[in-house]
Amino acid sequence: MRHDISLCLIILLTLTACSSERARYHIGISQCSEDIWRDWQNAEMKLEASLHEDLRMSFTTAHDDSRRQIQQIDSLVAAGIDLLIVAPNQLQNVTPAIDRAYDSGIPIIVFERKTDSRKYTAFVSADNYEMGRQMGEYIAATLGRQGKILEVLGLKGSSPAEERHRGFCDAISTYPKMQIAATLQGDWTEEKAYKVLREYPGDVSEFDIVFGHNDRTAMGARRAIAERMPGRKLPLFCGIDGLPGELGGIRQVRDSLLTASYIYPTRGDLLLQLALDILQGKPYQKETLLTSALVTHENANVLYLESEEVVRRSQRLERMHLLANGYLRQLSVQRTVTILACGVIALLLIVIVLFYLYHRGQVNIRRERVLNNLWNLSVQPQDTKDASATTEETEKVAAQALPPHSPITPESTDSPKPASATIQEASSPFIAHFREVVERNMENSELSVEDLAAEMNLSRVQLYRKVKAITGSSPVELLRTARLNRGHQLLLTTDKTVSEVAYAVGFSAPAYFTKCFKEEFGMVPGEVRKC
Repeated sequence: MRHDISLCLIILLTLTACSSERARYHIGISQCSEDIWRDWQNAEMKLEASLHEDLRMSFTTAHDDSRRQIQQIDSLVAAGIDLLIVAPNQLQNVTPAIDRAYDSGIPIIVFERKTDSRKYTAFVSADNYEMGRQMGEYIAATLGRQGKILEVLGLKGSSPAEERHRGFCDAISTYPKMQIAATLQGDWTEEKAYKVLREYPGDVSEFDIVFGHNDRTAMGARRAIAERMPGRKLPLFCGIDGLPGELGGIRQVRDSLLTASYIYPTRGDLLLQLALDILQGKPYQKETLLTSALVTHENANVLYLESEEVVRRSQRLERMHLLANGYLRQLSVQRTVTILACGVIALLLIVIVLFYLYHRGQVNIRRERVLNNLWNLSVQPQDTKDASATTEETEKVAAQALPPHSPITPESTDSPKPASATIQEASSPFIAHFREVVERNMENSELSVEDLAAEMNLSRVQLYRKVKAITGSSPVELLRTARLNRGHQLLLTTDKTVSEVAYAVGFSAPAYFTKCFKEEFGMVPGEVRKC
């Protein structure tokens, strides 16, 4: 039976080995908006994630809607994420949702924008105040420390907009002849800046320079003013972000669409590595300040060439990643087929094992019934009616257990004997004599087939063939059955210990007697008297 259980365990292990593994970590990314800057950042995180097989990522974008971002954060938490990376749309509105996630035990990485509390695990950003201050110093130097400025703000209530405005104002305030003539409210998008400039009631020609809180805002303002001043000289335009690529701020400065920009690094790769360090319990910095740089017409060409190389490498890596994903999808299909094949094979193995166990059990039952009937045939004359009934019942059992064409004796003819002849043979003096010899020598643990054959005046081979032909079992098997039956009877009718019974029926070791007894009766000897 242990072998059968082992086989079933092997089958289950086969199924387990065929099963796929789930991702170890699930990271949620909550972006406040969707734009070229965040597209770059998401792409960097995805590329970094492709190097980690046990990582799953879920991206959401609020499209500058704080209520939507709150719902998305709550949904990510409900989905069972292990860590949240979030850029809050606005300080006060989104903070409670971030706090709820933090209080539930989820590590929080806040990037680019701050929250209204300290409930976060790590914070990653560039210095927005310093960006605004340095842009103010650059504009003052460009205008000769005098002139009128139009400032187009970022999203109201967002920390980058507030800090850039404060840094810019602090820088300009040191120059008495510099004036921020107008401040318009934008929301980081080009279309919003275009709209507020188209609707601005004042004279746009009075401005010497326009400072947009990001490059898209500056470009939206440029488009609107160009439409309002056709054919006239435009003011200068400055922004912040300094992204690579054809639509990025570095190229816009190189092509003189913008006078200056300020690189705000995306560093999606750093964000994801920080997330993994936190999840894996590695050391990490709670506050990370990213390095920034001013982009002007003097360095824009070099920076653009360098950024183009970065873009080309990123595109090559992306193509390699897509190719690798294609291979992975093929492997996934193959793996699915393999799992199905494993399942079918395992099912077939289970059916085979169950059929084998059932068949073997039926054979053992029939064989045990035949052996007990044959062995218990009395050598004394019986009442004719009882003998007839016993003969009829035993004949039916023997007909089921013994092959219909098995030879009955070594001297049998080519024609098979009927089952009645088998029973007559079984009740013959030979079986009675064999039983007497066994019972007389049962206590002898050294008793061998040779000893039985010698006492019956037969050779070992003759005894084996004759007993096997009549009963379907060997003399050794019949001897063990007789000993176990006698042992069972002694346990029921005497007070002998298990060891005493074992020795009394010819077993040389009580432990072996117990093992054989359990195989025969399905219980240990000590349980017989409890029944």
